[in-house]
Amino acid sequence: MTNEFLDKAQEQLNQVVELIEDDLKGVKTGRAKPNLIEDLKVAAYETTMTLKELASISAPDPHSLIISPWDKNILEAIEKSINTSNLGLHPVVDNDLLRIQIPPLTEETRRDLVKLVHQKIESGRKLIRQVRNEIKKEIEDQEGGGGISEDDIKSWLDELQKLVDESSFKFEEMGQNKEKELMTI
Repeated sequence: MTNEFLDKAQEQLNQVVELIEDDLKGVKTGRAKPNLIEDLKVAAYETTMTLKELASISAPDPHSLIISPWDKNILEAIEKSINTSNLGLHPVVDNDLLRIQIPPLTEETRRDLVKLVHQKIESGRKLIRQVRNEIKKEIEDQEGGGGISEDDIKSWLDELQKLVDESSFKFEEMGQNKEKELMTI
């Protein structure tokens, strides 16, 4: 019985951590990193695909990205997708490549991005609390059930709290790392 609840909790908490981790990857730090744009959606081949499925992305230096599409016919679609994204990046077509210069961040922009990171971490904490409350209710609903003692319920709740604490710690770490990355010039 215990594995059912705790496994479900672990799975949901891992999903929340991955969600916030992916969300934080989209916060630009002034350094060129392929993961800044690799999950960008591009309308190509009568469907929507991610940029990493359509091209290779490299960062030859800390301030530029080079996108080399495998099919040169979708160059315009990639350019349009980047221009319409909220990333504030402006690609330049250079023969069969797209070049993107990453502008340096101002001090004010860095502070705004740190606030954004804190907001994303806080939304992750809210999701963790929701998961905890759902699983806690499911465990408490087992009280009085056949073959389940109060000690079992207490130990399950303790294990659940440990899982929640681990996820919260991961959030703290991610937030501190991203803040350090943003404030480093």
